[in-house]
This record gives sequence, structure tokens and C-alpha cells, in this order.
Amino acid sequence: MAMTAGTQPAKASGTYRIGGDLQVDRLGYGAMQLTGPGVWGDPKDPAEAVRVLRRAVELGVTFIDTADSYGPFVSELLIREALHPYTDDLVIATKAGFTRAGPGDWRPLGRPEYLRQQCELSLRHLGLDCIPLYQLHRIDPTVPLEDQLGELALLKQEGKIRHVGLSEVTVEQVEAARRITPIVSVQNLYNLADRHFEDVLEHCERNDLAFIPWFPIATGNLARPGGPLDAIAAEHSATPAQLALAWLLRRSPVMLPIPGTSSVAHLEENVAAAEVQLTDDEFEALAKAT
Repeated sequence: MAMTAGTQPAKASGTYRIGGDLQVDRLGYGAMQLTGPGVWGDPKDPAEAVRVLRRAVELGVTFIDTADSYGPFVSELLIREALHPYTDDLVIATKAGFTRAGPGDWRPLGRPEYLRQQCELSLRHLGLDCIPLYQLHRIDPTVPLEDQLGELALLKQEGKIRHVGLSEVTVEQVEAARRITPIVSVQNLYNLADRHFEDVLEHCERNDLAFIPWFPIATGNLARPGGPLDAIAAEHSATPAQLALAWLLRRSPVMLPIPGTSSVAHLEENVAAAEVQLTDDEFEALAKAT
């Protein structure tokens, strides 16, 4: 799909109110790829990373997802450099719950004092007084859930975070967490080619929780030449990746896809997916193709 100069295609994705009060355009941006290899260190082209973030906002993106572990902190610092002071409609979500020892090394750590430290650092690195959405990146199985979420609840009471979310959780874990503190979002692996968290998505729909699919563009074998996406893509002058995003947006009103990239050109392609309107038959055909 061609990009018209001056347009904000992300607006075509519709809106959702996270926690009932944070209105965002549903197609957002995930900032994990604004780092070095293995999500470690600075990006190869920091100037391009800044351009990507600024272009995302120009295209109408109002929801940016990051984490303290991306870099670590590289992604958050780039967001501040590119976008601070933030516009009133921009919602930045970040996460804590991993410790990093090197490229590709991810270890859950949910001790309350660690989560508090990371929250304070994220506030400083992002240049925020209050983080709109703070997500537990992973539940640490070695620390009682009450201790992990209890600390986030305290941070919320202190005004340092506004809403609490979870990542990579089951329905049972979501409900256990909700008995400790209000939860407004779930960020799980989910895409057209991998929908094994369908029950979690349906639970989010029933309870009006935002569902933030990470790795949203994976099309796997569907994107092969002559594959099931080809005919529908040609009908819309779209790419398979754009169809995958359009399918997610159509799948549920609580879905907030956050495709990530380190390239302005790829960003523009991703955001243009918000303008792809699938018919009922196309939506069903894509769903059945997996």
C-alpha cells in the first residue's frame, strides 16, 4: 500500500482505552529492535532509531511499548531523546522483571526491591513522573506472586505507575494477579501463525483487558510465494506482513499490535496495515490457512 504524505494511517486502526482512561490508537509500536544484536547495547545507527520513533508519532502512533531490559535501558533512553517532552496523547508502556547478563541472556527476577529499583530507573530514563502502563515482564517462579505484584501495587499507590500489566501469562495467572491488584493488560506471544494463547485473548475480551501481541507479524509458511496470503495481498495491494497485522486488528477490539522495526521504511509499511480492511471472507480464509 502506498503511503500518502502527511497522513496518519495509525488512526485507521481505531482506539482503545487501556484501564478505561488511557486512550490509544490500536496499532502501536514496539521498541525492542532499537538496540544492538541480541537486544543488547546501542543500535548500529542511533540516528535512524531516533528517526523511526519520531516518524511513528508523525504517522499517528500513540502507544509505544518498551522495557528496561531492551539494551538494557537503551530503548528507553532513545525514546526520551526522540520524543521528550511527550505529547499529551502519547502513552508509553515499559516493563521490568528480567535481568540481563549479555546478548540473548534473559533471566526472570521478581524480587520486590529489584522491581522498585527498575521502576525508579525507568522513570529517570524515560523522563516521566508516572509510567502510564508498567508491566511485569515475566512472573519469577522463585518469588511469591503476592510479593511481585504487591510491590507494583505499592508503586501505583505512590503515583509512580498508573496501571499494571502482565506478560506471557496463562488465564490462571491473570486471575491470580487480579486478586492482588487491578490488571489492565496482557502481553503474550500471538500472531496469525501462532495462536496458542487464544484462551488468554478470549479472557481479556470478557474482562476488557488490553491484549498486546508480541511478535505480531510472524507469518511463517503462510508468506511463502504462492501461499494462502498471496491472493488476498494482491487484492489489497498489500504485503503478507500488512495482512497479518490487519488480521490481528480485525480479530478483537482489545487487540493492540505493536510491530517493531529499526527502519523508517519498514515502519511506514507496518503502520499502513491499519488501512487494510479485510472482508469477512478474507478474515476467515486467513484464519483457516494456519
